[in-house]
Amino acid sequence: MACTRFWLLRHAIVDEASRAVLYGRMDVDISAESLAAQRPIYQSLAARLPRTARWIVTPLLRTRRTAEAIHAAGYPTCELAVEHGLTEQDLGAWQGLPHADLPARLADPAHPFWPLGAAEIPPGGESMEHVIHRVGATLERLAEAYAGQDIVCISHGGAIRAAVAHALGVGARAALHLSIQNLSLTVVERFDAGWRVVTVNEGAEI
Repeated sequence: MACTRFWLLRHAIVDEASRAVLYGRMDVDISAESLAAQRPIYQSLAARLPRTARWIVTPLLRTRRTAEAIHAAGYPTCELAVEHGLTEQDLGAWQGLPHADLPARLADPAHPFWPLGAAEIPPGGESMEHVIHRVGATLERLAEAYAGQDIVCISHGGAIRAAVAHALGVGARAALHLSIQNLSLTVVERFDAGWRVVTVNEGAEI
């Protein structure tokens, strides 16, 4: 039975100024300070990730910069394909808002572990329910296109939660209870019989 394995890695921590706002799909850069301090993590990832994998990043700079840092730490340089379907949740008009300004704009209570509720749709944006549908469709398409291969995806916290939710067949509110830390690794596999979750939010061994 063929196995298509997705190695889902959340991008590195972004710069301090960006962390002060809801950056969502804003094209912010990673923190130069953390890039230097976390070099052992990049080296660990470079040694851990499969050598024959296809590599995918999203259109946002922080995923490409994270991939480049892993390559610089010892992983052989390879082509980085861009996949829009694995981008972070679109927060629409709320992107760029200071965190303290968001609660007054919410129609529903925020989730305990996410700035907004699972069904909340920001003006001009998408809900977490929408993200699960989008990411799930993307994973199915990639699994069909690259059946039996390893795929390294440098993505985002919301998108990786959505990927696990799709694999498990759970709803958006449950997905938001998952912790997905920067530079953590989540692995899901696609077989003919369905999806299997191997690991979630695994930290690098250093």
